[in-house]
Amino acid sequence: MSTRPPTRPALSEAQFTLIGKALADPRRMALLETISGGRECPCARLGSMFAVSKATISHHMKELVTAGLVESRREGQYVNYCVRRDTLQAYTAELLRRAGGKG
Repeated sequence: MSTRPPTRPALSEAQFTLIGKALADPRRMALLETISGGRECPCARLGSMFAVSKATISHHMKELVTAGLVESRREGQYVNYCVRRDTLQAYTAELLRRAGGKG
């Protein structure tokens, strides 16, 4: 019996574009880097780490969730975020493929 490497989820053209736009914003990129440092990151921690309003963080997090890069989990009034590494891997593989690399 042969074993195959796990397949990465295919990205639609729309999702590929959404991810590119989401990552083009320096603050969203910084939020993604912060969240990726652990298993989950509470929204309250993001609010204390970035000198912007809660509404601004909420907007940026919504963009990352919509792009499929981040997943949110609500616990009562609190929201925790984690990076969707499968989507991030699929995006980087597709980016390498389009740029002529091996993915």
